[in-house]
Amino acid sequence: MRGPTNKLTDTKIEGKIKQAQKAAKDGIGKPVLLGDGGGLTLQITKTGSASWLHRYMRRGKPVAVGLGPYPAVSLRMARVKAEACRAQLAEGKDPLSEKRAAETIVHLAAAKDKTFDECAAEYIADHRDEWKNEKHAQQWENTIATYASPKIGARAISGITTADVKGVLTPIWKTKNETATRLRGRIESVIDWATAHEMRSGDNPARWKGHLEHLLAKSTPENRAEVHHAALPYADIPEFMAELTNQEGMSRWALELLILTACRTSEVIGAQWTEVDLVKNIWTVPKERMKAGKEHRVPLVERAIHVLDQVRPFSNGLFLFPGGKKDKPLSNMAMAMLLRRMGYHGITVHGFRSSFRDYVGDETTHDFHTAEAALAHTNVKSKVAAAYARSDLFDKRFAMMRDWEKYCSGASPKAVTESGPICAT
Repeated sequence: MRGPTNKLTDTKIEGKIKQAQKAAKDGIGKPVLLGDGGGLTLQITKTGSASWLHRYMRRGKPVAVGLGPYPAVSLRMARVKAEACRAQLAEGKDPLSEKRAAETIVHLAAAKDKTFDECAAEYIADHRDEWKNEKHAQQWENTIATYASPKIGARAISGITTADVKGVLTPIWKTKNETATRLRGRIESVIDWATAHEMRSGDNPARWKGHLEHLLAKSTPENRAEVHHAALPYADIPEFMAELTNQEGMSRWALELLILTACRTSEVIGAQWTEVDLVKNIWTVPKERMKAGKEHRVPLVERAIHVLDQVRPFSNGLFLFPGGKKDKPLSNMAMAMLLRRMGYHGITVHGFRSSFRDYVGDETTHDFHTAEAALAHTNVKSKVAAAYARSDLFDKRFAMMRDWEKYCSGASPKAVTESGPICAT
């Protein structure tokens, strides 16, 4: 039988809360439970805050369901809620389970009202750690903000249709096919993510196979042409390197090392001193920072070592090329801005890899596989290439990079023979 109820009064509650708050100030606070009867209990913490509980037994175990904070939930309101809990128990229902089920329904209803932009932001946040660098996340954010957000950003994710997706893609499908193709894939991923989180149901309106492929024109040679990074002709490299020596700042040294090693921007600006072996003249880029996800050993020729000697006094102890912020590397735009300051507006930093590759192919006898290994390319398309891929061809690459170093310095206009390896591995 249920015991007496309505034991508490507002005066008694206020008095107990003030006592608890005073005890907290004195450093002797402790939790207090005040029973109103019938399972209704006011829980006062050791800091003096209070909230309502309905306590009951379920399958022989004590259970408590929260009814809200005091005084937002008054004594009278708490009694009404407690009576509802007792009614549920009388019907064989579990008040805690019923409360959680109701909260789930509210959560799902709210989730279905989330907009595409909200879902895209959560998707990017969920996957940011998986992507190799921040630039990838920025590309996601930029394409969505530029092309998708103005049309479907404010739309509820649950209501996005094929017509909506087509409306985003059609204006740029022919003129910017590569961008549109990536954008379609990103929209599809966001919608798949929302479906997995039960924010929508049904087929994905952004899927390509068997769906949008029948609604959007097939790409043509004109609109699917691969866009290459603008590169400086290798014949101009010696003159450029001479100009580079007259520049100042950390980006000047970073760009020189990038050219001498034929590495990518992200690999150079993220380079750390722990990756460099100055005894063997090797810089080992870990797989986590490589595009192909495979460790890459980079030969450090004499001029590259000179670059490292020049920047070491300015190092923050971690990165070869520190940036303006503590414990941060050089900005990924620093070298691009340097090119602009030098007046080279028509080329890109990445394009120097092409300059190197063209030089090797046109002016030397170094073989295809050695050149591709230097660029850390992994597009293995034949059994012969696969056999070469078992080795990183380090000694041959070291010889090739010495020829490239000489060419860059203007000491040797052409290097038509292979040099021997210059260091032990």
